[in-house]
Amino acid sequence: MRRSAPVPAGSGEPGRGRTGPGKTGRAAPAARTPGAPGRAALAVAGLALLHAGPAATWLPAVRRLLPGLAGAGAADHVALTFDDGPDPRSTPRFLDELARLGCRATFFVLGEMLERHPALGRRVVADGHEIAVHGWHHGNALAAPPGRTAAEIGGAARLVTDVTGVRPAWYRPPYGVLSAEALVAARALGLRPVLWTAWGRDWTRSATPSSVLAALAPGLRGGATLLLHDSDHTSAPGSWRSGLGALPELVARCRSAGLRVGPLRDHGVSGSSGSRGAVRRHPVLHNASETAAPETAAPENTGDPENTPDPLERLS
Repeated sequence: MRRSAPVPAGSGEPGRGRTGPGKTGRAAPAARTPGAPGRAALAVAGLALLHAGPAATWLPAVRRLLPGLAGAGAADHVALTFDDGPDPRSTPRFLDELARLGCRATFFVLGEMLERHPALGRRVVADGHEIAVHGWHHGNALAAPPGRTAAEIGGAARLVTDVTGVRPAWYRPPYGVLSAEALVAARALGLRPVLWTAWGRDWTRSATPSSVLAALAPGLRGGATLLLHDSDHTSAPGSWRSGLGALPELVARCRSAGLRVGPLRDHGVSGSSGSRGAVRRHPVLHNASETAAPETAAPENTGDPENTPDPLERLS
């Protein structure tokens, strides 16, 4: 506890110290209340805290307390999700590979990409996949001026519906960073915010299929929501190839452990209380990294999958 500075004798402050001999003590002047500038500064600080507060949800410790936001689902299911498309250079290859594997996924699209490639968005839905909102641009909500984030989420959600005829159900903020404005806007549009429980670090220049599998392995268990990218639009050029190359082995490991792989709509995402569908450790998949071919060194977060680095280190 911080101690108050001692009040010297003769200070004249009532109840603290004494007046000098033969002097009449005078009450200390009343404490000043903040003037208009002070109140304005306090108000601004309060608004900033409200705006940035939800961004703490990207922190591992906070996500553990909010399993529904992290994407924790049914113990016999793994949700496969992709961000940043649709991209004509790469998304069709993911769709082809998923069709070959007989697997469905959730694609979190950027409005600017869907606007440029609407036919590809329609193919995502026609192939049986789920389409969701990742915003318009891949910007940090905390750095956006007031109103922009809400407008971009709304624009992207409307575009998804107009292009595909499907109303999206999910919203994943870029970098996993929520602001109060983003949270309110998503809720108003009927979008449920969701992050991830494990990611493949497939956006880096050095990523390979083996490194992606190694990054995912500690969190590859029933109830997990996996984050990969079907585009290098906001990542290192060509980095999407690492996630694509990891898909066959990733799906095979899940199925060999008796786990279904599919989109978030089939995942049974838990509520914030965590009473249903909390991520559970699966012994087969938890040790999967021991059998992964060490094509490259494992990435930094090969320990606890919740020990993820700052998402803002990602290339933007």
